[in-house]
Amino acid sequence: MKKIVLSLLVVGSLLATSCKEAKKGATDLKDATVETAGKAADATTEAAGAVAEGAKEAAGTVAEGATDAANAVVEGAENAVEGVKDAVSDAKDSALAGITIPSFSNEAVTKNLTEYAAYAKDYIAANGNLAKISALAPKGAALLAKGKELASKLDAKEMAKYKSVLSAIQSKMAPSK
Repeated sequence: MKKIVLSLLVVGSLLATSCKEAKKGATDLKDATVETAGKAADATTEAAGAVAEGAKEAAGTVAEGATDAANAVVEGAENAVEGVKDAVSDAKDSALAGITIPSFSNEAVTKNLTEYAAYAKDYIAANGNLAKISALAPKGAALLAKGKELASKLDAKEMAKYKSVLSAIQSKMAPSK
């Protein structure tokens, strides 16, 4: 029986010693796993930060490109609008091209025809806008009435010249109606 008891004690002490070493090994393994997991987490965080920074830089580059493109479009549109404004202005100036106001013996007749030509430019510039045309109508009627009154005092040759110029001005106005 001594041998059995002695054997049990040896086995028990071996078991007790080996369990402590197993626990120590398990603890070391756990520590190593935690450390490795921490390093992996740090590496993942760094990689995510680098990707985020790259995405931020790419987005900034795209935004700059879009802004430059938008500015170019706006500038092109502004230039086109200026071109149209210039063309309209040139068209208004040439609306009465080819019509010259001659001098008359009565300077008031010449002045009246010049004012009527300015009225005609305004009328043509109204481009069919009834509100503008209605606002201009009294001025046109007054200039015509004053012109007829002044023209009635002209001789036959100057009267023909007056009617010719007035007719030319009115024919330029006709397409605008």
